[in-house]
Amino acid sequence: MSSPREAPAGAPTPSAHQVVLNHVEELIFEGKLSVGDRLPPERELAAQLGVSRAAAREAIRTLQAQGVLTSQVGSGSSAGTHVTAQRSQALGRLLRLQVALAMFPVDDVVVARIALERSSAELAALHRTDEDIETLRRLIRDMQDPRHDAASFNEFDTQFHVAIARMGANTFVSDLTEAIRESLRRPILTAERNLEDWPAFRNSLIVDHEGIADAIIERRPAEAVARVEEHIRRSYTILPMGRPLSDVASRRDD
Repeated sequence: MSSPREAPAGAPTPSAHQVVLNHVEELIFEGKLSVGDRLPPERELAAQLGVSRAAAREAIRTLQAQGVLTSQVGSGSSAGTHVTAQRSQALGRLLRLQVALAMFPVDDVVVARIALERSSAELAALHRTDEDIETLRRLIRDMQDPRHDAASFNEFDTQFHVAIARMGANTFVSDLTEAIRESLRRPILTAERNLEDWPAFRNSLIVDHEGIADAIIERRPAEAVARVEEHIRRSYTILPMGRPLSDVASRRDD
């Protein structure tokens, strides 16, 4: 591996663990590390970069939390610390925390969700398979089951939107869509529990989902796009999550 690049003159001196983070990031950006490659042992990495083992360990744990590295104990090729690509999990974790801390207003996240899910719905209608059709129908049956409470329904609702995102042949769009929907899972559930007429809202969601699924199954991409946007906008107008998003369309078109 290459030696760490020196910081520009006048730049703040990075902390020891930041030195390790910068080094690993640089190797990835330069194509010298890719998915499946193994990092040197902690002791060797620390010595190479002139930092303590504790600093190297802290950096590795940070990159593990970001879904960039994974570590396994034992012997053989699977042991040690390897570069991985747990994109959806990492993005979902980051967005959940940022939304919880109000760094991103829910309104802004929802606007992004509409843009992404419009693309996902169109791609799903163009690329869906027989297996995808069965997945959509199964999830709608699950949502229609009156025995499920709000938490269970919310889980099936999330799975429905994530399934649509995965049907298209664009992994970047699907990962972002999944991360945003996962970040909104808890706020949505909290808002649903505060609704005065949850059963009526639930029934309206099921009708929306049936219409979206029908458009995808019958390969009508324009209709799928229109239905998914209408569904999201109407849902957040009803849910007590802050300012209604009745102006989402105009904001998107500006």
